[in-house]
Amino acid sequence: MMISTKGRYALRILVDLAEHQSAGYVTLKAIAERQEISEKYLESIGKDLVRAGFLQALRGKGGGYRLSRPADQIRVLDVLRVMEGTLAPVACLAEGSAPCARAARCRTLPLWQGLDKVVTDYLQGFTVQDLAKTDADNYDYVI
Repeated sequence: MMISTKGRYALRILVDLAEHQSAGYVTLKAIAERQEISEKYLESIGKDLVRAGFLQALRGKGGGYRLSRPADQIRVLDVLRVMEGTLAPVACLAEGSAPCARAARCRTLPLWQGLDKVVTDYLQGFTVQDLAKTDADNYDYVI
């Protein structure tokens, strides 16, 4: 599994907004400059994040984006599911997929179910607030 640029950038936007939430609404231009990402690309991602309920947007002077709820209530798993569609390692485990006629006899199904559970449980354990924290080593970059 590989997380797309869209998924990674969505997390970067959310982390940036979590770090600058005291500023109120933050412009895409400011986020784009800090994150070194195309403003045009961020517009598309921002719209998806608003539609999914992670962000609020305000148009006009003084407008921009802000988190729609506290950063500690936005789970990384939920963001990636919205941006990536599915994180399932195989198609038969994707939400809404048709049942596999061979699932009862599939020797590899338990392997894929286990991997899916590990990934889900791991990502469920992180929030945007967790990613916004700085540590003793002063890591300040988000991939």
